[in-house]
Amino acid sequence: MKNILVTGATGPLGMGVITTLLSKTSAKNVYALARSEGKAARLKEIGVNVKIGDYDDYESLVNAFNEIDTLYMVSNTDVSKRITQQDNVVEAALEAGVTHIVYTSYQRKTESGDSPIRAVAAGHLNTEAKLKGSGITYTILKHGTYTEMIPVFAGNDVLTKHLIYVPAGDGKTSFVSRNELAEAGAIILLDETGKYDNRSLDLTGPKALTWGDIADIMSSITTVPIKYVSPSKEEYRKVALEAGVPAGYVDLFANFGETTKADEFATVTSTLENVLGHKVTAVETSLNMIYGNK
Repeated sequence: MKNILVTGATGPLGMGVITTLLSKTSAKNVYALARSEGKAARLKEIGVNVKIGDYDDYESLVNAFNEIDTLYMVSNTDVSKRITQQDNVVEAALEAGVTHIVYTSYQRKTESGDSPIRAVAAGHLNTEAKLKGSGITYTILKHGTYTEMIPVFAGNDVLTKHLIYVPAGDGKTSFVSRNELAEAGAIILLDETGKYDNRSLDLTGPKALTWGDIADIMSSITTVPIKYVSPSKEEYRKVALEAGVPAGYVDLFANFGETTKADEFATVTSTLENVLGHKVTAVETSLNMIYGNK
Protein backbone atom coordinates (compact mmCIF):
# COMPACT_ATOMS: atom_id res chain seq x y z
CA MET A 1 0.00 0.00 0.00
CA LYS A 2 1.32 3.45 -0.89
CA ASN A 3 2.12 6.07 1.72
CA ILE A 4 -0.07 9.18 1.44
CA LEU A 5 0.74 12.55 2.99
CA VAL A 6 -1.79 15.37 3.35
CA THR A 7 -0.66 18.98 3.73
CA GLY A 8 -2.92 21.59 5.30
CA ALA A 9 -3.96 18.74 7.56
CA THR A 10 -5.13 20.90 10.46
CA GLY A 11 -7.56 22.85 8.26
CA PRO A 12 -11.13 21.77 7.39
CA LEU A 13 -10.28 20.49 3.90
CA GLY A 14 -7.15 18.58 4.89
CA MET A 15 -8.81 17.11 7.97
CA GLY A 16 -11.75 16.06 5.83
CA VAL A 17 -9.41 14.22 3.46
CA ILE A 18 -7.68 12.49 6.37
CA THR A 19 -10.98 11.48 7.96
CA THR A 20 -12.10 9.85 4.72
CA LEU A 21 -8.73 8.16 4.23
CA LEU A 22 -8.91 6.65 7.71
CA SER A 23 -12.33 5.19 6.87
CA LYS A 24 -10.95 3.49 3.77
CA THR A 25 -7.36 2.46 4.53
CA SER A 26 -4.97 1.69 7.36
CA ALA A 27 -3.78 4.63 9.44
CA LYS A 28 -0.21 3.35 9.10
CA ASN A 29 -0.23 4.55 5.48
CA VAL A 30 -1.66 7.99 6.24
CA TYR A 31 0.66 10.89 7.02
CA ALA A 32 -0.01 14.55 7.76
CA LEU A 33 2.18 17.63 7.50
CA ALA A 34 2.10 20.00 10.47
CA ARG A 35 4.17 23.07 11.26
CA SER A 36 4.73 22.12 14.90
CA GLU A 37 4.21 19.35 17.42
CA GLY A 38 1.52 21.45 19.09
CA LYS A 39 -0.52 21.67 15.91
CA ALA A 40 -0.03 17.94 15.37
CA ALA A 41 -1.60 16.84 18.67
CA ARG A 42 -5.11 16.25 17.31
CA LEU A 43 -3.72 14.35 14.31
CA LYS A 44 -1.73 12.03 16.54
CA GLU A 45 -4.80 11.40 18.66
CA ILE A 46 -6.64 9.94 15.67
CA GLY A 47 -3.71 7.71 14.73
CA VAL A 48 -2.17 9.65 11.86
CA ASN A 49 1.59 9.65 11.30
CA VAL A 50 2.76 13.25 11.63
CA LYS A 51 5.69 14.87 9.86
CA ILE A 52 6.85 18.35 10.77
CA GLY A 53 7.45 20.76 7.93
CA ASP A 54 6.74 24.27 6.71
CA TYR A 55 6.13 25.57 3.19
CA ASP A 56 8.77 28.24 3.90
CA ASP A 57 11.40 25.70 4.94
CA TYR A 58 12.55 23.69 1.93
CA GLU A 59 14.72 21.22 3.83
CA SER A 60 11.93 20.46 6.29
CA LEU A 61 9.71 19.59 3.32
CA VAL A 62 12.30 17.26 1.79
CA ASN A 63 12.60 15.46 5.11
CA ALA A 64 8.83 15.30 5.57
CA PHE A 65 8.25 13.90 2.08
CA ASN A 66 10.83 11.13 2.48
CA GLU A 67 9.22 7.70 1.85
CA ILE A 68 5.95 9.34 0.73
CA ASP A 69 4.44 8.07 -2.53
CA THR A 70 1.45 10.35 -3.02
CA LEU A 71 1.06 13.93 -1.82
CA TYR A 72 -2.20 15.83 -1.33
CA MET A 73 -1.09 19.44 -1.70
CA VAL A 74 -3.51 21.94 -0.22
CA SER A 75 -2.99 25.37 -1.75
CA ASN A 76 -1.57 27.93 0.64
CA THR A 77 -3.97 30.58 1.94
CA ASP A 78 -1.30 33.32 2.02
CA VAL A 79 -1.73 34.59 -1.53
CA SER A 80 1.33 36.86 -1.33
CA LYS A 81 3.61 33.87 -0.63
CA ARG A 82 1.79 31.23 -2.65
CA ILE A 83 4.11 31.06 -5.66
CA THR A 84 7.35 30.77 -3.66
CA GLN A 85 5.97 28.41 -1.05
CA GLN A 86 4.26 26.10 -3.50
CA ASP A 87 7.35 26.00 -5.69
CA ASN A 88 9.12 24.75 -2.56
CA VAL A 89 6.55 21.98 -2.13
CA VAL A 90 6.79 20.73 -5.71
CA GLU A 91 10.59 20.86 -5.82
CA ALA A 92 10.92 19.19 -2.41
CA ALA A 93 8.52 16.44 -3.49
CA LEU A 94 10.59 15.81 -6.59
CA GLU A 95 13.81 15.64 -4.57
CA ALA A 96 12.26 13.30 -2.02
CA GLY A 97 10.97 10.91 -4.68
CA VAL A 98 7.22 11.53 -4.40
CA THR A 99 5.60 9.97 -7.46
CA HIS A 100 2.18 11.67 -7.54
CA ILE A 101 0.94 15.11 -6.46
CA VAL A 102 -2.76 15.87 -6.11
CA TYR A 103 -3.13 19.67 -6.02
CA THR A 104 -6.15 21.72 -4.93
CA SER A 105 -6.65 24.54 -7.42
CA TYR A 106 -9.70 26.61 -8.35
CA GLN A 107 -12.54 26.62 -10.86
CA ARG A 108 -12.46 29.21 -13.64
CA LYS A 109 -13.80 29.81 -17.11
CA THR A 110 -10.84 31.77 -18.44
CA GLU A 111 -7.25 32.50 -17.42
CA SER A 112 -7.27 36.12 -18.49
CA GLY A 113 -4.59 38.32 -17.00
CA ASP A 114 -7.17 41.02 -16.29
CA SER A 115 -9.32 38.80 -14.09
CA PRO A 116 -10.56 40.60 -10.96
CA ILE A 117 -8.99 37.82 -8.87
CA ARG A 118 -5.72 37.65 -10.79
CA ALA A 119 -3.74 37.96 -7.55
CA VAL A 120 -5.46 34.85 -6.21
CA ALA A 121 -5.25 33.07 -9.56
CA ALA A 122 -1.56 33.69 -10.17
CA GLY A 123 -0.28 31.23 -7.58
CA HIS A 124 -2.62 28.49 -8.74
CA LEU A 125 -1.73 28.94 -12.40
CA ASN A 126 1.98 28.96 -11.58
CA THR A 127 1.73 25.72 -9.60
CA GLU A 128 -0.36 24.02 -12.26
CA ALA A 129 2.21 24.91 -14.91
CA LYS A 130 5.05 23.77 -12.66
CA LEU A 131 3.39 20.41 -12.07
CA LYS A 132 2.72 19.86 -15.75
CA GLY A 133 6.34 20.64 -16.63
CA SER A 134 7.91 18.68 -13.79
CA GLY A 135 7.53 15.18 -15.16
CA ILE A 136 5.83 14.03 -11.97
CA THR A 137 2.40 12.42 -12.16
CA TYR A 138 -0.17 15.04 -11.17
CA THR A 139 -3.88 15.46 -10.64
CA ILE A 140 -5.20 19.02 -10.52
CA LEU A 141 -8.47 19.45 -8.66
CA LYS A 142 -10.24 22.62 -9.81
CA HIS A 143 -12.45 23.17 -6.78
CA GLY A 144 -15.66 25.12 -7.12
CA THR A 145 -16.51 27.76 -4.53
CA TYR A 146 -17.31 26.17 -1.18
CA THR A 147 -20.94 26.24 -0.07
CA GLU A 148 -19.49 26.99 3.38
CA MET A 149 -18.43 30.41 2.02
CA ILE A 150 -22.04 31.52 1.52
CA PRO A 151 -22.47 32.72 5.15
CA VAL A 152 -19.12 34.53 4.87
CA PHE A 153 -20.14 36.47 1.78
CA ALA A 154 -23.70 36.98 3.01
CA GLY A 155 -22.50 38.29 6.38
CA ASN A 156 -23.23 37.37 9.99
CA ASP A 157 -26.11 39.83 10.15
CA VAL A 158 -27.94 38.62 7.03
CA LEU A 159 -30.95 37.43 9.07
CA THR A 160 -31.24 40.69 11.00
CA LYS A 161 -30.65 43.04 8.10
CA HIS A 162 -32.67 40.83 5.74
CA LEU A 163 -30.14 41.65 3.06
CA ILE A 164 -27.41 40.05 0.97
CA TYR A 165 -25.19 42.83 -0.36
CA VAL A 166 -22.74 41.42 -2.90
CA PRO A 167 -21.51 43.07 -6.15
CA ALA A 168 -22.14 39.95 -8.24
CA GLY A 169 -24.98 41.04 -10.54
CA ASP A 170 -26.81 38.08 -12.03
CA GLY A 171 -23.66 35.96 -12.19
CA LYS A 172 -23.98 32.35 -11.14
CA THR A 173 -21.84 30.11 -8.96
CA SER A 174 -21.86 26.31 -8.81
CA PHE A 175 -21.34 26.12 -5.05
CA VAL A 176 -20.01 22.79 -3.80
CA SER A 177 -19.67 21.12 -0.41
CA ARG A 178 -16.12 21.23 0.98
CA ASN A 179 -16.73 17.90 2.69
CA GLU A 180 -17.51 16.26 -0.64
CA LEU A 181 -14.41 17.79 -2.21
CA ALA A 182 -12.43 16.26 0.65
CA GLU A 183 -14.11 12.91 0.10
CA ALA A 184 -13.27 13.05 -3.60
CA GLY A 185 -9.67 13.94 -2.81
CA ALA A 186 -9.31 10.86 -0.63
CA ILE A 187 -10.82 8.63 -3.31
CA ILE A 188 -8.37 9.98 -5.89
CA LEU A 189 -5.43 9.55 -3.52
CA LEU A 190 -6.34 5.89 -3.01
CA ASP A 191 -6.97 5.12 -6.67
CA GLU A 192 -4.60 2.56 -8.15
CA THR A 193 -6.01 2.39 -11.69
CA GLY A 194 -4.27 5.53 -12.94
CA LYS A 195 -7.50 6.98 -14.31
CA TYR A 196 -6.86 10.33 -12.62
CA ASP A 197 -3.21 10.58 -13.61
CA ASN A 198 -2.12 13.77 -15.40
CA ARG A 199 -5.63 15.15 -15.48
CA SER A 200 -7.30 18.40 -14.44
CA LEU A 201 -10.73 17.80 -12.92
CA ASP A 202 -13.44 20.46 -12.59
CA LEU A 203 -15.21 19.61 -9.33
CA THR A 204 -18.41 21.63 -9.01
CA GLY A 205 -21.79 21.59 -7.38
CA PRO A 206 -24.86 20.21 -9.15
CA LYS A 207 -26.38 23.56 -10.11
CA ALA A 208 -25.27 27.16 -10.72
CA LEU A 209 -27.16 29.77 -8.70
CA THR A 210 -27.28 33.55 -8.55
CA TRP A 211 -27.14 35.37 -5.25
CA GLY A 212 -30.79 36.17 -5.84
CA ASP A 213 -31.41 32.42 -5.87
CA ILE A 214 -29.44 32.10 -2.64
CA ALA A 215 -31.54 34.83 -1.02
CA ASP A 216 -34.74 33.03 -2.05
CA ILE A 217 -33.49 29.73 -0.63
CA MET A 218 -32.51 31.36 2.66
CA SER A 219 -35.89 33.10 2.84
CA SER A 220 -37.65 29.78 2.36
CA ILE A 221 -35.57 28.05 5.04
CA THR A 222 -35.75 30.77 7.69
CA THR A 223 -39.15 32.32 6.78
CA VAL A 224 -37.27 35.63 7.03
CA PRO A 225 -37.57 37.64 3.80
CA ILE A 226 -34.04 38.11 2.44
CA LYS A 227 -33.41 40.64 -0.31
CA TYR A 228 -30.42 40.56 -2.65
CA VAL A 229 -28.86 43.85 -3.72
CA SER A 230 -25.93 44.05 -6.13
CA PRO A 231 -24.15 47.39 -5.76
CA SER A 232 -21.34 48.63 -7.95
CA LYS A 233 -17.89 47.54 -6.84
CA GLU A 234 -17.13 51.11 -5.76
CA GLU A 235 -20.31 51.45 -3.71
CA TYR A 236 -19.70 48.06 -2.11
CA ARG A 237 -16.19 49.08 -1.07
CA LYS A 238 -17.45 52.35 0.40
CA VAL A 239 -20.21 50.72 2.44
CA ALA A 240 -18.04 47.83 3.64
CA LEU A 241 -15.16 50.07 4.70
CA GLU A 242 -17.54 52.38 6.57
CA ALA A 243 -18.91 49.31 8.34
CA GLY A 244 -15.42 48.50 9.59
CA VAL A 245 -14.60 45.54 7.37
CA PRO A 246 -10.79 45.32 6.94
CA ALA A 247 -9.67 46.69 3.58
CA GLY A 248 -8.01 43.44 2.51
CA TYR A 249 -11.25 41.51 2.95
CA VAL A 250 -13.25 44.24 1.25
CA ASP A 251 -11.09 44.05 -1.86
CA LEU A 252 -11.14 40.25 -1.86
CA PHE A 253 -14.94 40.06 -1.56
CA ALA A 254 -15.43 42.81 -4.13
CA ASN A 255 -13.17 41.06 -6.62
CA PHE A 256 -14.90 37.74 -6.09
CA GLY A 257 -18.18 39.52 -6.72
CA GLU A 258 -16.88 40.94 -9.98
CA THR A 259 -15.58 37.53 -11.01
CA THR A 260 -18.93 35.96 -10.18
CA LYS A 261 -20.67 38.61 -12.28
CA ALA A 262 -18.57 37.43 -15.23
CA ASP A 263 -19.79 33.84 -14.64
CA GLU A 264 -16.26 32.58 -14.02
CA PHE A 265 -17.63 30.17 -11.39
CA ALA A 266 -20.79 29.11 -13.21
CA THR A 267 -19.65 25.94 -14.97
CA VAL A 268 -21.39 22.76 -13.82
CA THR A 269 -19.90 19.32 -14.41
CA SER A 270 -20.77 15.79 -13.30
CA THR A 271 -17.12 15.00 -12.55
CA LEU A 272 -17.43 15.22 -8.76
CA GLU A 273 -20.49 12.97 -8.79
CA ASN A 274 -18.61 10.47 -10.95
CA VAL A 275 -15.63 10.42 -8.58
CA LEU A 276 -17.82 10.06 -5.50
CA GLY A 277 -20.17 7.50 -6.96
CA HIS A 278 -23.17 9.28 -5.45
CA LYS A 279 -25.21 12.44 -5.90
CA VAL A 280 -23.63 15.73 -4.92
CA THR A 281 -25.30 17.65 -2.11
CA ALA A 282 -27.59 20.44 -3.29
CA VAL A 283 -27.04 23.96 -1.97
CA GLU A 284 -30.55 23.91 -0.51
CA THR A 285 -29.59 20.95 1.68
CA SER A 286 -26.37 22.58 2.86
CA LEU A 287 -28.07 25.89 3.64
CA ASN A 288 -30.81 24.12 5.56
CA MET A 289 -28.11 22.59 7.76
CA ILE A 290 -26.60 26.05 8.33
CA TYR A 291 -29.74 28.16 8.73
CA GLY A 292 -32.50 25.63 9.48
CA ASN A 293 -32.51 26.21 13.24
CA LYS A 294 -32.06 29.97 13.19
